[in-house]
Amino acid sequence: MADHKTVAENIEKKMGFKPHILETLEELDPEFLTKYKRCDGKLLSDGALSAKTKILMALAVVASKQCEACTVAQMKSALNHGVTKEEIMEAMEVIFITSGAPAVAACREALKLLK
Repeated sequence: MADHKTVAENIEKKMGFKPHILETLEELDPEFLTKYKRCDGKLLSDGALSAKTKILMALAVVASKQCEACTVAQMKSALNHGVTKEEIMEAMEVIFITSGAPAVAACREALKLLK
């Protein structure tokens, strides 16, 4: 089984950045990072759904939960995986239809990354 440093490095490589939560977890409980290996193997890899599609789905979910920091992390991941502005804006339409204006507002900082 991969050690926590390897897990963090793999996630950082696939996402294109190291989420702040990983840094915090690494300090508090390094073994907890091994649980993030599922993220590395499922969300950020192509399967029946492409990684791009799964990342857009994750963006929609965290937006629906109105987690601004989470939307920024998912937006960075989306951009690092080649998701286009047009794909993101279409996902924003789905977010608005399914979760309303508060969910779109939770994406305000994330959307600035498109500029």
